[in-house]
Amino acid sequence: MAQSGTLLLIMAIAVLAPLLAHAANRRIPVPLVIFEILLGVLVGPDVLGWATAHEESIDVLSDLGLAMLIFLAGYEIDFAAVRGGTLHRSLAAWAISLAAGLGIAYALADGRATASFVIGTALTSTALGTILPVLRDSGNLRGPFGTAVLAFGAVGEFGPVIAMAVLLSGRRPGQATLLLLAFAAVTAAALWWASRPRRPWFSEMVERTLHTSGQFAVRFVMLLLAAMLGLSRVFGLDILLGAFAAGVLTRLVLRGAAPESRGEVLGRIEAIGFGFLVPVFFVVTGIEFDLDALVDDGRPLLLVPAFLALFLVVRGIPLYVLAPRGFHRRDRAALTLYGSTCLPLVVAITTIGLDDRAITTGEAAALVGAALVSVLVFPPAALGLRPGARGDAAAGGRPPADQETSESW
Repeated sequence: MAQSGTLLLIMAIAVLAPLLAHAANRRIPVPLVIFEILLGVLVGPDVLGWATAHEESIDVLSDLGLAMLIFLAGYEIDFAAVRGGTLHRSLAAWAISLAAGLGIAYALADGRATASFVIGTALTSTALGTILPVLRDSGNLRGPFGTAVLAFGAVGEFGPVIAMAVLLSGRRPGQATLLLLAFAAVTAAALWWASRPRRPWFSEMVERTLHTSGQFAVRFVMLLLAAMLGLSRVFGLDILLGAFAAGVLTRLVLRGAAPESRGEVLGRIEAIGFGFLVPVFFVVTGIEFDLDALVDDGRPLLLVPAFLALFLVVRGIPLYVLAPRGFHRRDRAALTLYGSTCLPLVVAITTIGLDDRAITTGEAAALVGAALVSVLVFPPAALGLRPGARGDAAAGGRPPADQETSESW
């Protein structure tokens, strides 16, 4: 199929998926991304063959969708609330996960060091961008629980990115660390700039063009995103770091320059992301899933439940143990399930592993397959543990964008 036909098919799936999710949610809550991914697998080359992977323009849109997903995840994190004990617990949980993941992966990979880096790092990831729509739509993004999920998820999202930059970049660890520090220094300078008060003309331009074709605020946010993506490329780092930093910068800029309008501005950014780019990423993920490599050999298929269990063991147990004080068992279990949900980084990490010939196509397919199952199983199970949140969301809707979460532990 031509690229234009593939894009048309992807957008048709993007329209069909919320209809199926709405129908399914009458009986059981199923994340929207499940339908987007599974429909992508259905139309992909291994099933119906209506769409093919690795078309240049589609790949570009998919990469932008992943960047927008991580950008919005970065925007949602309130670092004024995620501090102190919560941050320390998040970092400790991920450090334990990394040590456990690398050790278990080393045994699974029969002592192949590079393969253990790939598999072990993948086991420590959390799909914050993937569960973010689920948290928002269900009302679980509010209050202490939402802040905890964002804190643990943020570390689980970008801890593996940093590990990838150090362990899987092909550079020496010392050189990779220096590049990360340089990027961090530039980002810190940008955060200091973003936190400074904006000149009056900036706020006036935001208000004046908010309902015109000028859309100054939206264009400025897109400039920030493009600049941070470009900066991450200059330093030879993954674009996920740049996208996350851009989300944090945008939150600071809009909070200081346009507190009354930032909810509406964010709504327009989300329309671009969740209305177009993000669905493209998830559908393309399904199209590019190597189903043949998973089912042709018995071992990869057996690895799927093994990896799924390891997501819970390696990533989930530290989350349960180090959850904020005062969380009862159901909240701890829900945090464990959300934190063990993974997909985008597993796809990125396995892609790097395949390019470096560190892992086999079967191992990559098994990891991605287990990540797909985690998205299918874990969020609905977590929603079942906190049913009251859905009712709150339905009654009150999403909290105003200018309402800052202030809980910390």
